[in-house]
Amino acid sequence: MYINKLNEFMLKNLPKLSVNILTFKTNKNILKRCINSIDKSIPINIIENSKNFEHSKYFKKIRKNVKIYCTGENCGYAKGHNYGFSKTSSRYVLICNPDVIFKKNYFKYLFNYLGNKLIFDILGSQYEKKEMYKPAYGLFDKKEINPKLKKDKFGLQRVNWVVGCTMLFDLKRFKTNKIFDENYFMFYEETDLCKRVISKNGIIYSGSKLIINHLGEKSSFAVIPKHKIDYIKLRNWHLMWSSFYFSKKHFGFFHSFIIHFYSLIKNFIKFFIFLFFFQKEKSTKHLYRYLGLLNSMLGNKSLFRVQIIKRRFHRLLQKFARW
Repeated sequence: MYINKLNEFMLKNLPKLSVNILTFKTNKNILKRCINSIDKSIPINIIENSKNFEHSKYFKKIRKNVKIYCTGENCGYAKGHNYGFSKTSSRYVLICNPDVIFKKNYFKYLFNYLGNKLIFDILGSQYEKKEMYKPAYGLFDKKEINPKLKKDKFGLQRVNWVVGCTMLFDLKRFKTNKIFDENYFMFYEETDLCKRVISKNGIIYSGSKLIINHLGEKSSFAVIPKHKIDYIKLRNWHLMWSSFYFSKKHFGFFHSFIIHFYSLIKNFIKFFIFLFFFQKEKSTKHLYRYLGLLNSMLGNKSLFRVQIIKRRFHRLLQKFARW
């Protein structure tokens, strides 16, 4: 049934594998599509980044090997997945976003890699749409990114970065459950992790046969008109906060400040330009990129809440008005 050397004996003796899905008030139908694409023999942990998971009964009914854990608050991608790692006893953990759909034969190839005792720290997937993010080689050492990577007989490519929407971990090769840097709320978490793994001579593969479909923004609250502005604020604040933090962490504050200072000024100016022409979405985008970058430069944490930043900004405007 399974490819290459994976026979029935090997299949029965595969190392323990589980799937962790990190959610935050995810649409039930989107999560259902993800779960239905996962091999039924694999236990699933749903890690809900809030106080309660409203679809518990439904998913426990349609899938017997589903467990649900709640973090208690929206603590972001990194801390949420670290919490999930602490709740599993499996050696191998496949983390994924709830809007990922695993394509046919994905787990057939995955079982084959594990059955053949593949040695790796992280094993990444590739998008069905080839124009989307590709596995990168040379991302951290200034060599060419995305050259024509050689594949071995199993379709694996040795890389130094893979996308974070699906990653398979061999937890035996990590000394702690806090694998991701919890200072990140969103963006750059997997880039940071991959850089740390590579710096310690770790092994990262991208499986050219491990194909997924990632819905991305199509599945987020950004598609709901009333939430679009909030999504723009959240996304752009964290994009710039994480960009500066990543650069500061790995290359030093002054290096990061120099390469981001132009972006700080540019976004500040563009905010006023688009505000003058009443382009709300674009002015909001550049304002929150400016605020995210500024807060990162000032050393403020990334746990961002739109309402908190909004109140701070209004207070700042009131101070300027008094002057």
